[in-house]
Amino acid sequence: MLNGSRLIAVIPARGGSKSVPRKNLYPLAGKPLILWSIDIAKCVGGIDRVIVSTDDQEIANVASAHGAEVYMRPAHLATDSALVIDTLKDLVATLIREGETADWVILLEPTCPLRSVEDVEECMRVLRSGAFDSVATFKSADLNPHRAWRIHQGIPEVFIPGAIPWLPRQLLPPAYQLNGAVYVFRSNMLGSDSRSILPGRIGAVVMPKERSYDIDDPIDFTVVEALLKESEK
Repeated sequence: MLNGSRLIAVIPARGGSKSVPRKNLYPLAGKPLILWSIDIAKCVGGIDRVIVSTDDQEIANVASAHGAEVYMRPAHLATDSALVIDTLKDLVATLIREGETADWVILLEPTCPLRSVEDVEECMRVLRSGAFDSVATFKSADLNPHRAWRIHQGIPEVFIPGAIPWLPRQLLPPAYQLNGAVYVFRSNMLGSDSRSILPGRIGAVVMPKERSYDIDDPIDFTVVEALLKESEK
């Protein structure tokens, strides 16, 4: 429950991946990547259902065996170009037809395994204030936009007019980026024409870099495994 309303967690996990074949089942510290998100969702108090949306039967079997519900998604929502928001719209519509009354959805991408229970609960705490319709986790930006450039016809120019890209880091304005770990939003604001999973008034939770890794390639697996080993010492 969140503010007296039902809350469901959704973990989208399609079977295809070009960067790492079968990425969502690839072992990380001895267990399939997707299980890191399932286990976190099961440990967060207040989540009424944990649902995995997938097109892949092996992923479905693993998720089901570890306590998650499984909803198979249509093939057109599992392509390389398919958007997560379209999968969420399809799933929410299906759940409503089945009688689900949840007002809130937590999106947990399986590629962010280092998020903690506390990170998810902090997002829920922000929403309990009643000041926001959605919340997401952020990290300090990998590249401050004041140091970004564009190149037009072979000529470089600063991306932000007037920016001084060689200023010391301490003198640049703080910049942040989504880290993909946690999104929470009101399900009834996910309209058919919406292109954002952060509708309405948006709140922010800043996570540290060491918990913000978004796994995309084999090197990321190596880095995250090293971080996990270090944390066990």
